[in-house]
Amino acid sequence: MNEYLPGLEGVPATKSNISDLDGKRGVLTYRGYRIKDLAEYSSFEETAMLLLDGRLPTREELAEFDRQIRSNRRVKYNIREIMKYLPATGHPMEMLQASIASLAMFYPGDECLTGSEVCEDLDYVHNMSVKILARMATLVAMWQHIRNGYDPIEPRDDLTYAENLLYMFNGRDPDPLLARIMDACLILHAEHTINASTFAALVAGSTLASPYLVIAAAVGTLAGPLHGGANQRVVEMLREIGSPDRAEAWLEDKLAKKAKIWGMGHREYKVKDPRATILQNMMLELMRERGGEMGPLFETALKLEELCEARLGPKGVYPNVDFYSGILYSAMGIPEDQFTSIFAVARCAGWLAHWREQLKDNRIFRPTQVYTGESERDYIPIGQR
Repeated sequence: MNEYLPGLEGVPATKSNISDLDGKRGVLTYRGYRIKDLAEYSSFEETAMLLLDGRLPTREELAEFDRQIRSNRRVKYNIREIMKYLPATGHPMEMLQASIASLAMFYPGDECLTGSEVCEDLDYVHNMSVKILARMATLVAMWQHIRNGYDPIEPRDDLTYAENLLYMFNGRDPDPLLARIMDACLILHAEHTINASTFAALVAGSTLASPYLVIAAAVGTLAGPLHGGANQRVVEMLREIGSPDRAEAWLEDKLAKKAKIWGMGHREYKVKDPRATILQNMMLELMRERGGEMGPLFETALKLEELCEARLGPKGVYPNVDFYSGILYSAMGIPEDQFTSIFAVARCAGWLAHWREQLKDNRIFRPTQVYTGESERDYIPIGQR
């Protein structure tokens, strides 16, 4: 195949049985289970096991996995010291990529990545996955305090993954509703077929790089505004609009300029992203719990979606997962520049599942190109140019 397709659109890059989506029907499944059911009935810990191991765990298996996650949340003080010397004005995703990469120096784990035999060492893959997944949330929450000049809050072993993340952010016992919403958000963001960051993880993993560096590569890719960083841009966009009554004029202006409407449209979905629907419903639930006050961001978002459906819906452009996730995180008190970091914490489960799948039948990625440069020619000495 010599045809060049920008962005490799529609080009199969791998075989996978981890997740699947039907863009015309708006259905996303993990290992065949609908995302709506997982968000309602499962937990992030159970969903992570489903992605990593290929099946729903038994009660005993889940309890053991949960124990392993809780016992691996702490990181060495050296990591904290490194983070203290990072610029406080740096973006949390830049911190996360640097910190994840540095973990490889303090928790070596590439001794098995020397050949095809790694594919059969499931204990190694499992143990590395647990250590990385457990520490992702720790690093993100630590930075929230370190960049403000304070020591980080120690993780607690008596809390679930979502509860501990919220606790480490603010030092208070998490509100049960907020913890349940955070747990569902982590599930919704955990996996989404071969997206840009997952593909970056596959490419890095195919070289048998350390799993820490595999995740660091994925984090760097997720940081871009056309991928995970879009949820922060959505909130900035809604603040720019200001109020629902200004949404129509704002939209008309942007459409006339052919500018991007953040949070609208998805390469795979031709209907509303199922994750966006779930996030919107959780925002409504949180609003009701707080006395029914909608808030300007959410109110503006609902109006903008209504207007976009009329103008862009016929073209198959509807809200994606980023449209409501940032609004929900804002309502939960999470700083805007940490939205994508939370995304990375969740997506780490999917990245690790794909890393494991890649190792089973590994071949280094080495695509070709369509050369558009000069033909072969003679070198011209500098004095003759």
